[in-house]
Amino acid sequence: MKHLRSIGPAAVMAIAVAATLGAVAGPASAATSQSADHHGDGRTVFVQTDNTAGNQVVAYDRARNGSLTQAGTYSTGGLGGILAGSVVDHLASQGSLTYDRQHSTLYAVNAGSNTIAVFSVRGDHLRLRQVIGSGGTFPVSVAVHGDLVYVLNAENGGSVQGYRSFFGRLFRVPRSHRALGLDPTATPQFTHTPGQVAFSPDGSQLIVTTKANGNDIDVFGVHFNGRLSAAPVVNSEPGTVPFGITFDRAGHLAIAEAGPNALATFALSPDGTVTLLDAAGNGQAATCWVAPARGLLFASNAGSPSVSGYSSSFSGQLTLAGSTTTDPGTVDATASGRFLYVQTGGKGIVDEFAIGAGGSLTEIGSVTVPGAVGGEGITAA
Repeated sequence: MKHLRSIGPAAVMAIAVAATLGAVAGPASAATSQSADHHGDGRTVFVQTDNTAGNQVVAYDRARNGSLTQAGTYSTGGLGGILAGSVVDHLASQGSLTYDRQHSTLYAVNAGSNTIAVFSVRGDHLRLRQVIGSGGTFPVSVAVHGDLVYVLNAENGGSVQGYRSFFGRLFRVPRSHRALGLDPTATPQFTHTPGQVAFSPDGSQLIVTTKANGNDIDVFGVHFNGRLSAAPVVNSEPGTVPFGITFDRAGHLAIAEAGPNALATFALSPDGTVTLLDAAGNGQAATCWVAPARGLLFASNAGSPSVSGYSSSFSGQLTLAGSTTTDPGTVDATASGRFLYVQTGGKGIVDEFAIGAGGSLTEIGSVTVPGAVGGEGITAA
């Protein structure tokens, strides 16, 4: 399962086909719920609908047994969007709904309106504080470190835009916009737009994945004034389609790779270069997202549909714990306490799982999110 760096020329099309198959696959369960990790140990889960008729964030309360109960629905003041060719993952990104625990602030992308919604968070209640332009076209991902916020825009070759957070509002950092220079005509669009923006744990670097439009991991340096280096260090990973980003408990960069359907760990150097530590396949289809939970990493496979658990050692070596079936169109996921919540775009469902020893998952139930078919964006507060 290790060091899977080679992929055939039909890989990108296979991803699209796999995602389509995932959309029509049978569900894991028809059950519907009745009434610390990376995201903390709060008891609220937020889900974004990405609805093109009006984007919304739906708040859910987590019961002690892990089941979710809808607590409220909040308009983002903008529209969802759909990338051409997407089936179950209309934004084809990770981090489109991001919670800033330090400032009790929630950021949601309005991809169809080219704006970012800024909410203040109090328990399961949201208050829309601001809707601000994203600095580009089709925002898909938001990263936060301290009071610095960067937004990733997917279209027109991709770009990132920086902001400072001040008393619950965003203010643009002057001269912080950076174009990624990707091919804006490459198709299919959903596999040829950037996947995520993320800060390194110490905030000194900003990382962007380009998916099949370059197969690169781009790393910008972050200056003290919040601006970025003029250009990123471009780390080429041919054929891997790098997508979702997170970090393991030892601080290694972890990337979900849709080409070989694998999770890979890297050492991230101060100069912006990355060095492969390990890569482990899972035998699933369209591995695109990755979420940390209880010291483990869980990768979502849109085309299977399933979620695969991994452990990562302090040297970055990966061990596959196994894969668990989900509802159709597995996309993003988040952890709350000892539970994992997996967003599935085929029918707009969030599947609920209890995390056991060694990364085993026990199904609890599921909730159907109103108006969220194809939607992406989930986080816990």
